[in-house]
Amino acid sequence: MKKIVSVLVVVLAFTFQSNAQDQMNKATKTIALEQTKGEFTQKGLTVDAGTYIFEVSNNHAAKEVGLVLVPKGKDASNPENHIKTAYVTTVVKDGETQKTNATTLTQGEYVYFCPLNPTPQYTLTVK
Repeated sequence: MKKIVSVLVVVLAFTFQSNAQDQMNKATKTIALEQTKGEFTQKGLTVDAGTYIFEVSNNHAAKEVGLVLVPKGKDASNPENHIKTAYVTTVVKDGETQKTNATTLTQGEYVYFCPLNPTPQYTLTVK
């Protein structure tokens, strides 16, 4: 009887965990960004508040590219101001695409840029 109860507990725990992950995946949206030499092709974005994963593509921009996201008005050159979850999980090599971790954005303005393939700072507005 103890084994049956233990198995039921494990099955229920797995079911609840799977449902929670499914809900999180449904709530998380993707923002696709493409880099070419010296610039992002998306010159500015406006999105609703929520949780996002950034998907960064390196379209022959440089050997490696990345992404930095900073609240607008903060010193973008200071890594302490960077939103670390918005870093790509690994540098984006030429011809490849990489993703960031889930990043929750609240209403306001942010700037995004690439520090490896220096780009201008573009505005991301969250409404």
